[in-house]
Amino acid sequence: MPAPLKVFLTGASSGLGEALARHYAAQGATLGLVARRAPELASLAAALAPATVATWAADVRDAEAMTRAGAEFVARFGAPDVVIGNAGVSRGTLTDHAEDLPAFRSVLETNVLGLVHTFHPFVAPMAAAGSGALVGIASVAGFRGLPGSGAYCASKSAAITYLESLRVELRARGVAVLTICPGFIATPLTARNPYPMPFLIQADEAARRIARAIERRKRFCVVPPGMAALSVLLRALPRPLYDRIMQNRKRKPRDNRT
Repeated sequence: MPAPLKVFLTGASSGLGEALARHYAAQGATLGLVARRAPELASLAAALAPATVATWAADVRDAEAMTRAGAEFVARFGAPDVVIGNAGVSRGTLTDHAEDLPAFRSVLETNVLGLVHTFHPFVAPMAAAGSGALVGIASVAGFRGLPGSGAYCASKSAAITYLESLRVELRARGVAVLTICPGFIATPLTARNPYPMPFLIQADEAARRIARAIERRKRFCVVPPGMAALSVLLRALPRPLYDRIMQNRKRKPRDNRT
């Protein structure tokens, strides 16, 4: 019988992160959970009993805090089998609004540098073990620019490219790097979106599909499959046609934060 997985997960206190934590706890995994909100994180950890759970209240933008959390996880449990960089933030942004400039920084630092900070402390121990998977939760929003979502789309596009670079870098060292691009998932992140969300799925179903992709070591996976087909069409649209279609699309509210 295989040993239980050791899973380190960020953005664990709600939405997809919480669903992933619950999924892996039900499989008997040992969990290291990170989130900014300490009370919600503590409540989740209690709900996951009798699973072995360690928690860190930290912001993935804080490199020192993430390095410390990673080192403590390795010291206590050894190199993880799976590290999931799930923490993310989204807000509608417009370049001509000066008050949105801090939001651009926050979104880019969380969604891109947050992945780097999450993975950094685990690369050496996982490479030494010659196994494991680093998993980045990107988004189909990284495929094309959406009006009113420049920061979010740019961050997810950058995340996709960063993960590809890391995948090639670590290929010969036995560490898999996987890029997961969810479509619309019913979470607090999407609850206030004012536009249609095709192929919307519940967080627990998304967690099951993502865990299956991780188990199969899929280098690149769009969840759910229907969104994968739509994404192929979206990416194939010529720019003039894409611009005409998208210019009047409803936009994410500028006060939509997570």
